[in-house]
Amino acid sequence: MEIRHVSKAFPNVVALDDVSLEIRPGEVLAFMGENGAGKSTLLKILNGDYRPDKGTLSIGGREVSFPNPYSAHKAGIRVIYQEPEIIPWVDVPENIWVGELPKRLGFVNRRKLRQLVQASLAEYGFEHVLPVDLMGHELSSAQRQLVEIMRALKSEVRFLALDEPTSSLTDEEVDRLFALIHRLRDAGVAVIYVSHRLHEIKRLCDRVAILRDGKLITVQPVSEISENEIVSHMVGRELKDVFRRTSAEPRETVLEVRNLNSAWHRDINFHIRAGEIVGFSGLVGAGRTELAKVLFGVYRKTSGQILLEGQPVNIRRPYEAITKGIGFAPEDRKREGLILIRSVLENASVAILRQICRLHFIRRGLERQIVTQFVSKLRVATPSVEQHVGKLSGGNQQKVVLARWLAVKPRVLILDEPTRGIDVGAKAEIYALLNELAEQGIAIIVISSEMPEVLGLSDRIYVMQNGRITGELSRAEATEEKVLELAMAENLSAGAQGAAREQAELAEP
Repeated sequence: MEIRHVSKAFPNVVALDDVSLEIRPGEVLAFMGENGAGKSTLLKILNGDYRPDKGTLSIGGREVSFPNPYSAHKAGIRVIYQEPEIIPWVDVPENIWVGELPKRLGFVNRRKLRQLVQASLAEYGFEHVLPVDLMGHELSSAQRQLVEIMRALKSEVRFLALDEPTSSLTDEEVDRLFALIHRLRDAGVAVIYVSHRLHEIKRLCDRVAILRDGKLITVQPVSEISENEIVSHMVGRELKDVFRRTSAEPRETVLEVRNLNSAWHRDINFHIRAGEIVGFSGLVGAGRTELAKVLFGVYRKTSGQILLEGQPVNIRRPYEAITKGIGFAPEDRKREGLILIRSVLENASVAILRQICRLHFIRRGLERQIVTQFVSKLRVATPSVEQHVGKLSGGNQQKVVLARWLAVKPRVLILDEPTRGIDVGAKAEIYALLNELAEQGIAIIVISSEMPEVLGLSDRIYVMQNGRITGELSRAEATEEKVLELAMAENLSAGAQGAAREQAELAEP
């Protein structure tokens, strides 16, 4: 495929500016750039979601035009976006074959459908990871990603683009995915790989194309460019000392958890002081996200105590957590953290509506004043606060979530994978912000699967495995080896967790 002088603009934003690029068969080409650099817009043009304002696309020397995604799919182009599109109350086979279901006598041939999916999953090594009986709403983030991948592979794909495909995958699943990409590359498929993880780019890709502010900055073989050069091209400057965390001065304990049990946890004990950043690390399935949701009132605890500033609290729903000064930015910001069809203004102010209302009417001037202040502080790249948040890049969407909690002024802020799918420049901004918030006395919990992030940000680290805390490390003693050792410290029985889940079900009203 040849992309020639392609430009695309939106109100007040030039997303792509005269981009020309070749995509070769049998090659893995990396797209890199900060959030808002134009990567997603270019993928959407290839997928037929957008039409370019200027420029052309050609395949095999013949100019092509894609008025919709269906026409792009017919040409062998499949784009797998970072946030998969899954139909909630439909099982895995139907989600994979949606729109092309095999039929017999006018009815869906479910036996054939199941056989096709089971054979594909077995062929690519995902049969144990993606049970075919699960419904769309029951899938984890990693399983949702795999459904999208299997959708693309069921057809004759010539160009496969993957946008942050490993953001929700375990190391084992990443290895399987990379083996699959190598297999497709060897079969002559052109693969476009979008990621902010530099080690993945160096390990997997043949060339890297770097975008900045809608312009193509450079295209180079991966073997001839260093990680520092990639970062410098992406942000237009050198990033030094990304983690500027200064050790926290001992202060009063804000949040304490004693002997907490839930459907996912056993005997959880920890505390966090004002001005501290406490990291929670562990392997996938350790129970970190579930713990955050118990603290925020999404899930119920079966026993134990949660204390805020020494006083026991009973948090049964998120509203109660917010009124008590707890904020929560979830891992899946699009499904759980944002209302995509509403504006930046409405998303950022949704947690403070009671404070800005008079006689049950929102004071729009005050709302705009508060939100604009934090949108400016966080440097959210948006044409205006009236822009639908679903049209922003992933990094800017995450900043809107943070703006919401800055407006609340919480005592405790829980961040689950706060930089998932975010470029290095935006990461540095968020790290600096967290350091600033900690200095203001906010107690911050950071759940992250990125080891450098946990080690660089945290004053202390709690490590979890199978729903229990297996150890605590200070900033001085924490190393990658020690964290991993605690994350794999013991193979706790599933029976104990099953018993806890039964207790949780009995405790449900």
